[in-house]
Amino acid sequence: MRLAAIVGPTAVGKSRLAIHCALRLGAEILSCDSMQVYRGMDIGTAKPSREDRALVPHHLLDLVEPDADFTVADYQARARQLIEEINRRHRLPMLVGGTGLYYQAVVDDYQLAPMPGDAAVRRALEEEAERDLPGLYARLQWEDPVAAASIRPRDRKRIVRALEVCRVAGRPFSSFQKRNPQRYHLAAVGLTAPREVLYQRIEQRVDAMLQAGLLEEVAGLWRRGFDLPLNSMQALGYRQLLSYLHGRCTLEEAVAAIKRETRRYAKRQLTWFRRDGRIRWFDVSEVEDPAELAGPVCEHIGRTLGVRVE
Repeated sequence: MRLAAIVGPTAVGKSRLAIHCALRLGAEILSCDSMQVYRGMDIGTAKPSREDRALVPHHLLDLVEPDADFTVADYQARARQLIEEINRRHRLPMLVGGTGLYYQAVVDDYQLAPMPGDAAVRRALEEEAERDLPGLYARLQWEDPVAAASIRPRDRKRIVRALEVCRVAGRPFSSFQKRNPQRYHLAAVGLTAPREVLYQRIEQRVDAMLQAGLLEEVAGLWRRGFDLPLNSMQALGYRQLLSYLHGRCTLEEAVAAIKRETRRYAKRQLTWFRRDGRIRWFDVSEVEDPAELAGPVCEHIGRTLGVRVE
Protein backbone atom coordinates (compact mmCIF):
# COMPACT_ATOMS: atom_id res chain seq x y z
CA MET A 1 0.00 0.00 0.00
CA ARG A 2 1.16 3.49 -0.84
CA LEU A 3 1.58 6.18 1.81
CA ALA A 4 2.97 9.72 1.57
CA ALA A 5 3.91 11.95 4.50
CA ILE A 6 4.81 15.59 5.07
CA VAL A 7 6.31 16.14 8.53
CA GLY A 8 8.43 18.63 10.41
CA PRO A 9 8.35 21.15 13.24
CA THR A 10 5.42 23.37 14.11
CA ALA A 11 4.90 26.61 12.14
CA VAL A 12 7.13 25.49 9.24
CA GLY A 13 4.31 25.44 6.68
CA LYS A 14 3.33 21.76 6.39
CA SER A 15 -0.43 22.28 6.10
CA ARG A 16 -0.24 24.92 3.38
CA LEU A 17 2.18 22.86 1.31
CA ALA A 18 0.09 19.71 1.82
CA ILE A 19 -2.99 21.31 0.25
CA HIS A 20 -1.09 22.16 -2.93
CA CYS A 21 0.53 18.71 -3.08
CA ALA A 22 -2.72 16.85 -2.40
CA LEU A 23 -4.45 18.64 -5.28
CA ARG A 24 -1.66 17.68 -7.68
CA LEU A 25 -1.28 14.09 -6.46
CA GLY A 26 -4.92 13.13 -5.97
CA ALA A 27 -4.30 12.72 -2.26
CA GLU A 28 -6.39 12.84 0.90
CA ILE A 29 -4.86 14.28 4.06
CA LEU A 30 -4.63 12.38 7.35
CA SER A 31 -3.86 14.70 10.25
CA CYS A 32 -0.81 13.50 12.17
CA ASP A 33 -1.34 15.74 15.20
CA SER A 34 -2.15 14.35 18.63
CA MET A 35 -4.21 17.39 19.61
CA GLN A 36 -6.25 17.93 16.44
CA VAL A 37 -8.25 14.82 17.34
CA TYR A 38 -10.06 16.83 20.05
CA ARG A 39 -13.24 18.74 19.26
CA GLY A 40 -13.36 22.41 20.15
CA MET A 41 -9.58 22.81 20.09
CA ASP A 42 -9.29 24.59 16.76
CA ILE A 43 -7.22 27.75 16.98
CA GLY A 44 -4.48 26.46 19.28
CA THR A 45 -3.96 23.28 17.26
CA ALA A 46 -4.00 25.12 13.91
CA LYS A 47 -6.68 22.90 12.42
CA PRO A 48 -7.26 23.28 8.69
CA SER A 49 -9.92 25.84 7.80
CA ARG A 50 -13.30 24.93 6.34
CA GLU A 51 -12.07 26.27 3.01
CA ASP A 52 -9.06 23.94 3.04
CA ARG A 53 -11.23 20.97 4.02
CA ALA A 54 -13.53 21.79 1.11
CA LEU A 55 -10.58 21.73 -1.30
CA VAL A 56 -9.09 18.43 -0.09
CA PRO A 57 -10.62 15.65 2.06
CA HIS A 58 -9.17 15.71 5.59
CA HIS A 59 -9.32 12.88 8.10
CA LEU A 60 -8.56 12.24 11.79
CA LEU A 61 -9.84 15.63 12.96
CA ASP A 62 -12.41 16.25 15.72
CA LEU A 63 -12.67 12.59 16.71
CA VAL A 64 -13.34 12.88 20.46
CA GLU A 65 -14.22 15.32 23.24
CA PRO A 66 -11.31 16.85 25.19
CA ASP A 67 -11.92 14.61 28.22
CA ALA A 68 -11.64 11.38 26.19
CA ASP A 69 -8.78 8.97 26.80
CA PHE A 70 -7.44 8.84 23.23
CA THR A 71 -4.20 6.88 22.78
CA VAL A 72 -1.61 6.33 20.06
CA ALA A 73 -3.12 2.87 19.59
CA ASP A 74 -6.52 4.47 18.90
CA TYR A 75 -4.93 6.80 16.38
CA GLN A 76 -2.99 4.02 14.70
CA ALA A 77 -6.07 1.83 14.28
CA ARG A 78 -8.07 4.63 12.67
CA ALA A 79 -5.18 5.69 10.44
CA ARG A 80 -4.54 2.11 9.31
CA GLN A 81 -8.19 1.67 8.30
CA LEU A 82 -8.21 4.96 6.39
CA ILE A 83 -4.97 4.20 4.55
CA GLU A 84 -6.44 0.92 3.33
CA GLU A 85 -9.73 2.55 2.29
CA ILE A 86 -8.05 5.41 0.43
CA ASN A 87 -5.73 3.04 -1.42
CA ARG A 88 -8.71 0.92 -2.46
CA ARG A 89 -10.27 4.04 -3.99
CA HIS A 90 -7.05 4.58 -5.97
CA ARG A 91 -6.32 7.76 -4.07
CA LEU A 92 -3.14 8.59 -2.14
CA PRO A 93 -3.23 8.84 1.67
CA MET A 94 -0.94 11.59 2.96
CA LEU A 95 0.03 11.93 6.63
CA VAL A 96 0.57 15.59 7.52
CA GLY A 97 1.69 16.82 10.91
CA GLY A 98 4.35 16.98 13.55
CA THR A 99 3.53 14.39 16.22
CA GLY A 100 6.52 12.09 15.90
CA LEU A 101 5.13 9.17 17.85
CA TYR A 102 1.90 9.10 15.83
CA TYR A 103 3.88 9.24 12.58
CA GLN A 104 6.21 6.44 13.69
CA ALA A 105 3.38 4.25 14.96
CA VAL A 106 1.78 4.38 11.50
CA VAL A 107 4.71 4.26 9.07
CA ASP A 108 6.54 1.57 11.05
CA ASP A 109 3.28 -0.21 11.89
CA TYR A 110 4.01 -0.54 15.59
CA GLN A 111 2.46 -3.73 16.90
CA LEU A 112 0.75 -2.18 19.89
CA ALA A 113 -0.57 -4.95 22.08
CA PRO A 114 -3.50 -3.95 24.30
CA MET A 115 -1.99 -2.29 27.35
CA PRO A 116 -3.84 -2.40 30.66
CA GLY A 117 -4.76 0.72 32.56
CA ASP A 118 -6.10 1.70 35.93
CA ALA A 119 -7.74 5.07 36.57
CA ALA A 120 -6.73 5.18 40.24
CA VAL A 121 -3.10 4.40 39.45
CA ARG A 122 -3.13 7.03 36.69
CA ARG A 123 -4.54 9.70 39.01
CA ALA A 124 -1.88 8.96 41.63
CA LEU A 125 0.87 9.21 39.02
CA GLU A 126 -0.61 12.46 37.64
CA GLU A 127 -0.57 13.95 41.13
CA GLU A 128 3.02 12.85 41.60
CA ALA A 129 3.92 14.35 38.22
CA GLU A 130 2.52 17.68 39.39
CA ARG A 131 4.86 17.59 42.39
CA ASP A 132 7.99 16.05 40.89
CA LEU A 133 8.06 15.21 37.18
CA PRO A 134 11.89 14.75 37.10
CA GLY A 135 11.62 12.25 39.94
CA LEU A 136 8.89 10.36 38.10
CA TYR A 137 11.02 10.23 34.97
CA ALA A 138 13.96 8.91 37.01
CA ARG A 139 11.71 6.10 38.22
CA LEU A 140 10.79 5.23 34.63
CA GLN A 141 14.50 5.13 33.74
CA TRP A 142 14.97 2.58 36.54
CA GLU A 143 11.88 0.48 35.82
CA ASP A 144 11.93 0.56 31.99
CA PRO A 145 15.14 2.09 30.55
CA VAL A 146 14.14 1.08 27.00
CA ALA A 147 10.91 3.08 27.18
CA ALA A 148 12.61 5.98 28.96
CA ALA A 149 15.16 6.26 26.14
CA SER A 150 12.35 7.09 23.69
CA ILE A 151 10.42 9.45 26.00
CA ARG A 152 11.62 12.97 26.69
CA PRO A 153 11.98 13.96 30.36
CA ARG A 154 9.24 16.63 30.11
CA ASP A 155 6.67 14.45 28.31
CA ARG A 156 4.36 14.07 31.25
CA LYS A 157 1.63 12.20 29.38
CA ARG A 158 3.88 9.41 28.12
CA ILE A 159 5.85 9.11 31.38
CA VAL A 160 2.64 8.63 33.33
CA ARG A 161 1.27 6.16 30.80
CA ALA A 162 4.46 4.08 30.74
CA LEU A 163 4.60 3.85 34.52
CA GLU A 164 0.89 3.08 34.71
CA VAL A 165 1.36 0.09 32.39
CA CYS A 166 4.44 -1.05 34.32
CA ARG A 167 2.50 -0.91 37.57
CA VAL A 168 -0.69 -2.58 36.35
CA ALA A 169 0.80 -5.19 34.00
CA GLY A 170 3.82 -6.05 36.06
CA ARG A 171 6.04 -5.89 32.96
CA PRO A 172 7.85 -3.09 31.10
CA PHE A 173 5.85 -0.75 28.91
CA SER A 174 8.41 -1.31 26.11
CA SER A 175 7.67 -5.04 26.05
CA PHE A 176 4.28 -4.32 24.44
CA GLN A 177 5.76 -2.62 21.35
CA LYS A 178 7.16 -4.20 18.17
CA ARG A 179 7.72 -2.73 14.69
CA ASN A 180 6.90 -3.81 11.15
CA PRO A 181 8.32 -1.10 8.83
CA GLN A 182 7.53 -3.04 5.65
CA ARG A 183 3.75 -2.54 5.73
CA TYR A 184 3.67 0.56 3.49
CA HIS A 185 5.45 1.83 0.39
CA LEU A 186 6.42 5.17 1.91
CA ALA A 187 7.44 8.52 0.45
CA ALA A 188 8.19 10.89 3.34
CA VAL A 189 9.08 14.58 3.07
CA GLY A 190 10.31 16.79 5.89
CA LEU A 191 10.24 20.58 6.05
CA THR A 192 12.91 22.47 7.95
CA ALA A 193 14.34 25.98 8.34
CA PRO A 194 17.25 27.66 10.11
CA ARG A 195 16.57 28.15 13.79
CA GLU A 196 16.18 31.94 13.61
CA VAL A 197 13.66 31.64 10.75
CA LEU A 198 11.66 28.93 12.51
CA TYR A 199 11.60 30.83 15.80
CA GLN A 200 10.36 33.98 14.03
CA ARG A 201 7.55 31.95 12.44
CA ILE A 202 6.63 30.54 15.85
CA GLU A 203 6.45 34.03 17.36
CA GLN A 204 4.22 35.20 14.51
CA ARG A 205 1.99 32.13 14.73
CA VAL A 206 1.40 32.50 18.49
CA ASP A 207 0.56 36.19 18.05
CA ALA A 208 -1.84 35.33 15.22
CA MET A 209 -3.55 32.64 17.29
CA LEU A 210 -4.12 35.08 20.14
CA GLN A 211 -5.54 37.66 17.73
CA ALA A 212 -7.82 34.96 16.31
CA GLY A 213 -9.30 34.28 19.76
CA LEU A 214 -7.16 31.57 21.38
CA LEU A 215 -7.74 32.91 24.89
CA GLU A 216 -11.49 32.94 24.33
CA GLU A 217 -11.32 29.37 22.98
CA VAL A 218 -9.45 28.16 26.07
CA ALA A 219 -11.80 30.05 28.41
CA GLY A 220 -14.81 28.45 26.70
CA LEU A 221 -13.36 24.97 27.18
CA TRP A 222 -12.59 25.79 30.82
CA ARG A 223 -16.17 26.91 31.45
CA ARG A 224 -17.34 23.56 30.04
CA GLY A 225 -15.24 21.75 32.64
CA PHE A 226 -12.21 20.89 30.52
CA ASP A 227 -9.22 21.69 32.70
CA LEU A 228 -5.86 20.41 33.85
CA PRO A 229 -4.71 17.66 34.23
CA LEU A 230 -6.63 16.35 31.18
CA ASN A 231 -4.20 15.18 28.49
CA SER A 232 -5.83 17.47 25.94
CA MET A 233 -5.29 20.49 28.16
CA GLN A 234 -1.54 19.79 28.24
CA ALA A 235 -1.41 21.08 24.65
CA LEU A 236 0.77 24.08 23.93
CA GLY A 237 -1.19 27.26 24.48
CA TYR A 238 -3.98 25.61 26.41
CA ARG A 239 -1.89 24.67 29.45
CA GLN A 240 -0.30 28.12 29.74
CA LEU A 241 -3.56 30.03 29.26
CA LEU A 242 -5.32 27.83 31.81
CA SER A 243 -2.60 28.78 34.27
CA TYR A 244 -3.45 32.42 33.55
CA LEU A 245 -7.18 31.78 34.00
CA HIS A 246 -6.42 30.11 37.33
CA GLY A 247 -4.55 33.23 38.43
CA ARG A 248 -1.15 31.55 38.57
CA CYS A 249 0.51 34.00 36.17
CA THR A 250 -0.14 37.13 34.16
CA LEU A 251 -1.30 37.03 30.56
CA GLU A 252 2.08 38.37 29.45
CA GLU A 253 3.83 35.57 31.33
CA ALA A 254 1.51 32.98 29.80
CA VAL A 255 2.16 34.23 26.26
CA ALA A 256 5.91 34.26 26.84
CA ALA A 257 5.67 30.68 28.14
CA ILE A 258 3.72 29.57 25.06
CA LYS A 259 6.39 30.95 22.75
CA ARG A 260 9.23 29.51 24.82
CA GLU A 261 7.70 26.04 25.07
CA THR A 262 6.76 26.03 21.38
CA ARG A 263 10.37 26.77 20.44
CA ARG A 264 11.51 23.87 22.61
CA TYR A 265 8.88 21.62 21.10
CA ALA A 266 9.99 22.48 17.57
CA LYS A 267 13.55 21.54 18.48
CA ARG A 268 12.38 18.18 19.83
CA GLN A 269 10.31 17.55 16.70
CA LEU A 270 13.32 18.10 14.47
CA THR A 271 15.42 15.78 16.63
CA TRP A 272 12.76 13.06 16.38
CA PHE A 273 12.24 13.25 12.63
CA ARG A 274 15.96 13.59 11.83
CA ARG A 275 16.41 10.04 13.08
CA ASP A 276 14.35 8.71 10.17
CA GLY A 277 16.68 8.31 7.20
CA ARG A 278 13.75 7.77 4.81
CA ILE A 279 12.69 11.41 5.03
CA ARG A 280 13.71 13.75 2.17
CA TRP A 281 14.27 17.23 3.61
CA PHE A 282 13.36 20.59 2.07
CA ASP A 283 14.40 23.98 3.50
CA VAL A 284 11.45 26.40 3.47
CA SER A 285 13.75 29.40 3.99
CA GLU A 286 14.85 29.04 0.38
CA VAL A 287 11.40 30.15 -0.87
CA GLU A 288 9.07 33.00 0.07
CA ASP A 289 6.11 30.65 0.50
CA PRO A 290 6.33 26.93 1.44
CA ALA A 291 3.74 26.28 -1.29
CA GLU A 292 6.49 27.06 -3.82
CA LEU A 293 8.04 23.72 -2.86
CA ALA A 294 5.00 21.84 -4.20
CA GLY A 295 6.75 21.10 -7.49
CA PRO A 296 9.86 19.33 -6.17
CA VAL A 297 7.95 17.72 -3.31
CA CYS A 298 5.31 16.27 -5.65
CA GLU A 299 8.03 15.14 -8.03
CA HIS A 300 9.77 13.24 -5.21
CA ILE A 301 6.55 11.63 -3.97
CA GLY A 302 5.31 10.82 -7.45
CA ARG A 303 8.61 9.26 -8.51
CA THR A 304 8.95 7.24 -5.29
CA LEU A 305 5.39 5.89 -5.32
CA GLY A 306 4.70 5.79 -9.04
CA VAL A 307 1.94 8.38 -8.72
CA ARG A 308 0.98 10.73 -11.53
CA VAL A 309 1.53 14.43 -10.79
CA GLU A 310 -1.05 16.82 -12.23
